[in-house]
Amino acid sequence: MNQKIIAIMPIKLQNERLPGKNTRLLGEKPLLQYELDNLKETGIPEQIYVFCSQEDIIPYLPKDILFAKRPEYLDLPSSNFTQIFEEFLPMHDADIYVYAHATAPFISVDTMTQCMKAVLSGEYDSAFCAVKIQDFLWQNGEPLNFDAENIPRSQDLAPIYRETSGVYVFTREVFKTYHRRIGKHPFIKTVTYKEAIDINNSEDFALAQALLHVDFME
Repeated sequence: MNQKIIAIMPIKLQNERLPGKNTRLLGEKPLLQYELDNLKETGIPEQIYVFCSQEDIIPYLPKDILFAKRPEYLDLPSSNFTQIFEEFLPMHDADIYVYAHATAPFISVDTMTQCMKAVLSGEYDSAFCAVKIQDFLWQNGEPLNFDAENIPRSQDLAPIYRETSGVYVFTREVFKTYHRRIGKHPFIKTVTYKEAIDINNSEDFALAQALLHVDFME
């Protein structure tokens, strides 16, 4: 059975930590266009929407990217994923959703494709990107993931995964049941250092500029 899959990128034009970051030029194009272009290149979503309260965003959208208007209250600093998606869901029905962030410009076409295909297969109810950590971690002054009296090699530590903002893929049922974007059986796609970059402030943007033409191996 064919499953309808659509993508959403939530955008606000004014950000507290880095005003105007989503439309700021990174190299030769605005920040938001990187992930939108890669979503298009996968050829998987039937539609890709930018969910924004202001029509001023429309000139920045690549060809075939759709504009969906959202309430202005979602531009508040306190707004979160659940509030945003609860507004979007009744407007655009699908079996599977891709939730993308403009602030993660280096998420690759291959990573996006793997995440979408994992959920489309039915084996997983959701997918997200993460960095695999195999380091000696401490919490409240105590070892978190190792025995201090019998220290293993770092490569033998059980990996811990740090979620990144990249892309989230989830079924409609996951959100309706749990009101979140990660279900009970997620596919975890490990990503490179570059793919994990999430732009929140001027230092992050400078790092992205420096790494724009640098390739990282897995």
